[in-house]
Amino acid sequence: MSKKEAEGPLIEPGKAAGQSTAKAKFDPARDKTDKKAKKEPDKSGYIWGTGRRKRSVARVRIRPGKGKLLINKKNVDDYFARRQDRDVVIAPLKATDKLKAFDVFVNVRGGGTSGQSGATMLGIARALRNYDDGLLKILRDGGYLTRDGRMVERKKPGQKGARRRFQFSKR
Repeated sequence: MSKKEAEGPLIEPGKAAGQSTAKAKFDPARDKTDKKAKKEPDKSGYIWGTGRRKRSVARVRIRPGKGKLLINKKNVDDYFARRQDRDVVIAPLKATDKLKAFDVFVNVRGGGTSGQSGATMLGIARALRNYDDGLLKILRDGGYLTRDGRMVERKKPGQKGARRRFQFSKR
């Protein structure tokens, strides 16, 4: 008796345990890909959005107001010294013409200034999307709802850094 005969008959994938090979029909009523539940304001009247970038996490609360923008209880101009970081933070508000329409309160932790400004931008964009679904196209076209997945590569053992090797010595 050969080895193959001893193993027994092979079972085709999809036919094991009485499974049929017929594909399930698409049911639009059960499709949840495009339908995000609109988030209602919390008891204080805030709409929430969370953003992440590198090692930074920003928790953003917005509510209709006069355009106040506080990051860790400081004005945006005081918190971010570089103009580039400030421009990144207010970009989704400018793109949707809502700069003076909302009060924005941000708690951001971790990372450096560039990561914190990117996380804040994503959090503001997500909060605006949760407030009004009509802003979705503007925010998506501007790239404000896209999470930047680039992270720092870890240091490897036996090397000086993530990619850099220790200096080689012939002798």
